[in-house]
Amino acid sequence: MKEILFDETGKVSMKRLCGLLCTVALCVTMYHNSFSPADQAPSSVLVNAVALLAFGCLGLSSFDKFTAMKKDVAIGTKDEE
Repeated sequence: MKEILFDETGKVSMKRLCGLLCTVALCVTMYHNSFSPADQAPSSVLVNAVALLAFGCLGLSSFDKFTAMKKDVAIGTKDEE
């Protein structure tokens, strides 16, 4: 479970950490709002912003992982020649 927060180099990935925190906050908020009155619900713009931030952070983290793999393959083929 600990590997989720670390990137390919072994450092803590702030994008993954931010995405995970946004996802947890969004889930807790949505769960809490299912039991609260409609007039106390947060604005839909705020909910969408947090959802997009979580999606963006986790998506960028995945994109970085795949581009790093392509760079490693490209570097590996140049070293062999």
